[in-house]
Amino acid sequence: MIRKLQKADINRVADIWLKTNLKAHFFISEQYWISNYEFVKELLPQAEVYVYEDDKMIQGFIGINDEYIEGIFVSDEMQSRGIGKILLDYIKDKKDRLQLKVYQKNVRAMSFYQREGFTIQSEEMDEFTREKEYVMNWESSGI
Repeated sequence: MIRKLQKADINRVADIWLKTNLKAHFFISEQYWISNYEFVKELLPQAEVYVYEDDKMIQGFIGINDEYIEGIFVSDEMQSRGIGKILLDYIKDKKDRLQLKVYQKNVRAMSFYQREGFTIQSEEMDEFTREKEYVMNWESSGI
């Protein structure tokens, strides 16, 4: 089930955010993610976030700002089970175009987004992590 984030969800969602970032972005200092943890918890209630719930347990979420995907995060134990695709498809049904950024070194995420129809538009440097990232776009086929 997909639903909007509720205040009671914030600790679970923030924990998924932290654990997923630590695992997926092994090339960035752990301290970077840990130091942003509380800030992310403060921002979550103000953001447009949808959670994927299975047996009353949140297993993933997607954050979106207009047409920009802030991120898709799935709990470690539930990765590669289609939850990220379900969340992405949920947003694709609501939008005609989407954009996101993904670190070049996050090969798993890169291939996921390309498989889901995103194309690389440009390359830039993340000012905080000093890592190269791709700007990727998706547009609805309008069918």
